[in-house]
Amino acid sequence: MPELPARNGGYQVQDEESLVQRAKQRDEAAFAQLYEEYFDKIYRYVTIRIGDKMEAEDMTQQVFLNAIKAISSFKWKGVPFSAWLFRIAHNQVVDYLRKSKKRVSVRLEESLVASDSDPQGIFERKLNIERLISATKKLTPAQQEVISLRFAGEMSVAQVAKVMGRSEGAIKALQHSAVVALRRVLSVP
Repeated sequence: MPELPARNGGYQVQDEESLVQRAKQRDEAAFAQLYEEYFDKIYRYVTIRIGDKMEAEDMTQQVFLNAIKAISSFKWKGVPFSAWLFRIAHNQVVDYLRKSKKRVSVRLEESLVASDSDPQGIFERKLNIERLISATKKLTPAQQEVISLRFAGEMSVAQVAKVMGRSEGAIKALQHSAVVALRRVLSVP
């Protein structure tokens, strides 16, 4: 099947729907395409939410294992397939956090910072990431979720609304309050 041109960095809806239909029929190549399209976004979302890169890799793999097991029950409702994947990821994150009973801070690793031969630049980026992580922890859980989905998961407001089970207006308001809170926290010296 020829691939349609990408729109907004992803597949067109018709192409995605076709891939999902093929994946539901156990077409491994179709599921592999969906995996390639969404793995990094799901991984970034999980990493930001749980703060442990190694555990996030395992959890992201588990999201796709759960998806392949349950894909036959997926019903196309006109929303992107990614909303379903992020719902699976969200549920896994909630279970993980419930079990761990505490939030773990994100470890700053070289892989989170762009490779650069400039040690000063690397240090400054790490410092900025640390400040952002620290500031994000001061948000409410719902604000953290919307920020993670919108920016790490690169999801639209409509997709986030679907994943979080809220209206688009509520997501916009939540995102606005989260950004205002982050600005306030980050502006304090």
